[in-house]
Order: sequence, then C-alpha cells, then structure tokens
Amino acid sequence: MSPKTPSNLSELPIYQKALDIFALSQNISIYLNHDLSSLKPDGTEDTNIYFSGDIVQQSVSLAPEIVNAELERYSERKHKHIASLKRLTNMLYKSSYRLERSNSNGKDFLPILRSELKKFKKLQRSWLLTL
Repeated sequence: MSPKTPSNLSELPIYQKALDIFALSQNISIYLNHDLSSLKPDGTEDTNIYFSGDIVQQSVSLAPEIVNAELERYSERKHKHIASLKRLTNMLYKSSYRLERSNSNGKDFLPILRSELKKFKKLQRSWLLTL
C-alpha cells in the first residue's frame, strides 16, 4: 500500500474483493497462457491469448481506482474514478466471455471470475452510497 492510502482502506470489502479478483485473474491468465501459447498447425498464434492478458490488465486497475475515488476530495473527479471502475468491470466481463470461447481447459474457471465480478458489483453499489 502506498503512503497516501488510508489504513482503513484495506479493510473495505470492495477493496479486498478487487484484490481477490486481481489474484484470480492472474492465476487464470497463467493457466490459460500455457494452453494458448502454442502455435496452431498453420503456424499462427491463438488470438485468445491476448484476452488472457486483458483480464489481468483490467483487474490490476480496480484497486487503484478505488483508492483514487476514496482519496479524491472533489465530487467531479471522484465520479470519474467511479466511472472508470464501472468500465473496467464491464470490460472484465466481456474479456471473460471471449476467453470462454477459447480452446483451453482453463475456460472452466471463467464462470468463477464472473461470479466474483457479480459480488464486486454488489459491493460497488453499496460502496457508492458511502462516498
């Protein structure tokens, strides 16, 4: 945690869920990369490998957006961070659905990720009421 982060932020359920989603996304991506990194018989790469990186990139940004929204004093800037958080969550959903169409055994873990994202959205709604 950075020195600017309030000590009680790590106790926020939404912040904890964001960290859980990041860890889950990272593990899913590692698992999928093993299956998707080999070349196809025609010598081309599987384009779904990029979506596995997308879920990590999108999920790594969740927690910082929560921190930024919590630390922001002005409501207009706070709403920008909230909008970014919603966008990231929606992109994670889309990326998980794209990955589910991949040719990998790891795609069985994607419904777990979406289940965690649903919980995250519920936490997000209640968290927004506290801002």
